[in-house]
Amino acid sequence: MGLIKKVGTRAYSAPPDTGSANPPPAPDDGTRTIAPASAAPADAETPRAAPLQTLAAGSVLQGRYQIEEPIGIGGMSVVYRGRDLRFKDVARYCAVKEMSQSAPDSHTRLLNLKNFEREAGLLATLQHPAIPKVYDFFEEGGRVYLVLELISGKDMETVLEEAGKPLDELRVARWAVQICDVLSYLHEHKPETIVFRDMKPSNIMVLADDRVVLIDFGIARNLNRSDRKGTMIGTEGYSPPEQYRGIAEPAGDIYALGATLHHLLTNTDPRLETPFTFQERPVRQLNPLVSPEMEAVIVRALEYDMTARWQSAEEMKRALLAVPGVAGDTPAPGPSAPAIVRGTGRSELIWSFACEDEIRSSPCLAGGMLFIGSYDTNLYALDAGRGEFRWKYATEGGISSSPAVWQDNVMVGSEDGAVYCCDIRRGGLRWTFRTARAVRSSPRVEDRVVFVGSDDQHIYAIDGLRGTLIWKYRTWNPIRSSACIVGQTIFIGGDDGHVYCLDVRSGAVKWKQRTQQPVRSSPAAGEGLIYVGSLDQNLYALDAEGGWPAWRFRTGHYVNSSPCVVGTRVFVGGVDGFLYALDAKSGRLVWKYETGSQITSSPRVEAGRVYFGAVDGNVYCLDAGQGSLLWTYPTGAAVVSSPAVADGVVYIGSMDHKLYALKA
Repeated sequence: MGLIKKVGTRAYSAPPDTGSANPPPAPDDGTRTIAPASAAPADAETPRAAPLQTLAAGSVLQGRYQIEEPIGIGGMSVVYRGRDLRFKDVARYCAVKEMSQSAPDSHTRLLNLKNFEREAGLLATLQHPAIPKVYDFFEEGGRVYLVLELISGKDMETVLEEAGKPLDELRVARWAVQICDVLSYLHEHKPETIVFRDMKPSNIMVLADDRVVLIDFGIARNLNRSDRKGTMIGTEGYSPPEQYRGIAEPAGDIYALGATLHHLLTNTDPRLETPFTFQERPVRQLNPLVSPEMEAVIVRALEYDMTARWQSAEEMKRALLAVPGVAGDTPAPGPSAPAIVRGTGRSELIWSFACEDEIRSSPCLAGGMLFIGSYDTNLYALDAGRGEFRWKYATEGGISSSPAVWQDNVMVGSEDGAVYCCDIRRGGLRWTFRTARAVRSSPRVEDRVVFVGSDDQHIYAIDGLRGTLIWKYRTWNPIRSSACIVGQTIFIGGDDGHVYCLDVRSGAVKWKQRTQQPVRSSPAAGEGLIYVGSLDQNLYALDAEGGWPAWRFRTGHYVNSSPCVVGTRVFVGGVDGFLYALDAKSGRLVWKYETGSQITSSPRVEAGRVYFGAVDGNVYCLDAGQGSLLWTYPTGAAVVSSPAVADGVVYIGSMDHKLYALKA
C-alpha cells in the first residue's frame, strides 16, 4: 500500500515507504521482509491494492480520542492525527496508530497482532528525547490502537525530495550525531540490547529546530544471548548483508545509518541500486562538496564485514564530531565571558614530515630526536632539528598512542593490542608485550616500570627492561586514559567512568572516584589535587589522598583533552570549542577562548604561552595570562595531537598525515 504523507506534521509512526507497492506477506515472526530494490518509486505506474477502510473524521475512540484525518497509510497500519478530548481547555494532539488486519489468513493476522503489540510494549519501556512517547494501547471494534506523541516535522526523505539535490554536509552530520546518540541508547538498553533494524530517511523525523526523532519501531528487536537470529527484515538498499541472513546486531544499524547518510549527501536512492555497491558510488565522486573526513566516516560504516565497521554508535559519533565544523554549534559565551580576540598573526613553518596516514599520536622529544606514531602502523624517529627521517618500526595496527622514552628505549602502544619497545638509536625491537585488545593509552615510565592501559579493560605494570608483566588491574571498560605518576601512586581514568588511584608497586586500589561518563582525559597533578576531564562535561579536581572532589567545573560538552597545570592555573580544552584557564585551587574561570570547533588536543604551556590544536585544522598559540590570540597555523585537517614544545619550537601532528615543526 502506498504511503500518504502530510507535509508539516506527521505521526512518529507513519509507516515507512519501502519502495514496494505490494509488500510480501509478513514472515514467520510477524516482521516485514526486506523490500525488493526493483520496486518502483512512489510516483511510478505500479499496481495498487484496494484502499484501506479508514475511520471517518470526527470518530471517537474509547470516548477520548477524536480522529481528525489520516496522515499515514501503510501495508499493515493507518496513522491518524487525533485529539485527546480529556483536555477540555487546550487542544492536545496525538498520533493514533491503527493496525489494519487485511491479511487473508488467520495465522498471518495473529502474527501481525503480535508484532503490533510488541511495538507498543517496546516503546513503552523507552525514554529518550529522540523516541516518541507512548500514551495508550487498546482494542476497539475488533481493531488494535496505539496512541503516541505526535511529532511535528518532516521525515528526511521528504526534506531531500523538497531540496531536489544533495543536502548540506554539516546539517546531515549534525543529524547523524543525534542519531548515534539514540542508537547508543538502544544498543546499551538494559536488560536487553535493542536493534532498530530499519534505519532509513523515511523513518527519521526532522523537527523545526533541526532535532531528529527516530520513528517506526515495528521491526525493532530485543536481543539476548540465545536470540541473535531471526527473519530477513528491513529495507533493501539500507539493510546490511548480515540482515539478509537473519542476523540482527547493533553493527547492522551502523551500516543502515551509513546508507542513509550516503543517500542524503548524494541524492542517489540505494533502493534503486544493486545492494552492497556503495563502494562503486563514492560519496565525493557524486558530491565533491563533501569533505574527505565525512566520506571516511561513511565508508567505514558501510563495510561489508560488520567487524570492520565502527564498533559502536558512540565510536561513530566521535568520528562525526571530528569532521571539520560539525562540533561548531556551541552556545554563545555568557555575559561574563571575555571578548574573543582574533589575531592575524601566523607562525612560521620550520619543517614538516609526511607520514602515510593520519597522525593522532603526540610527539615525544628526547636527545635531539623526535618520536611519533601514525595510523600507517609505524613508529617514526626523526631528527628534531631538521625533520629528517632516521628510522621507523612497523607494528600490525594503527598507532594513536603517544611514545614514551626511558633511557635508550622508546615505547608505544598499537591498535594491534601490543606495547612495543624499540632501541632509541636504530629502531631495533627489544621486546613486545601483548594485551588482548587495542592499546590506545600512552605508556608512562617510572623507575623502570611502564604503566599503560588497554581496551581489554586492564591497567598494566610492565618491566621496562624485559617486557614482562609485574602486575595488572582489571577494570570494567577500556582504559584509554594515560597514567599520572606521583611518588608511589598512579592515577588513571577508565571508560567505566572511574578515576583510579593505584599503588605503584602492587596495583592495589587506594581509591576510585566515579564520574557520570567515561574518563579518557589523562590526569595531571598539582598542589595535592588530581585534575582530570570526563565525558560528563566536567573537569574534576580530586583530593590526591582520598579521591573526593575538591571542585568541578562544568563545560558545554565532553572533556577529552588532558589538563595542563602550570603555577596557579589549570588549562584544558573542551569539545564545546573552548580552551579554558581555571584557578587551580578553586576552579574559578579565569578566561576562556573560543575556537569554534572541538578541542581534544591537550594544551602545553611554555614561556607564558599556551599551545594546542583544534578540529578546525589550526594550531593555536594564546597568551597564557590573558587568553588573547597570538598566532595560528593552519594544517590540512583536524589536529587532535597534543604539542611538544622545546627550544622555541612547537612540534605537533595533524590528521593531514603531517608532523609540523613551528616557531613558538
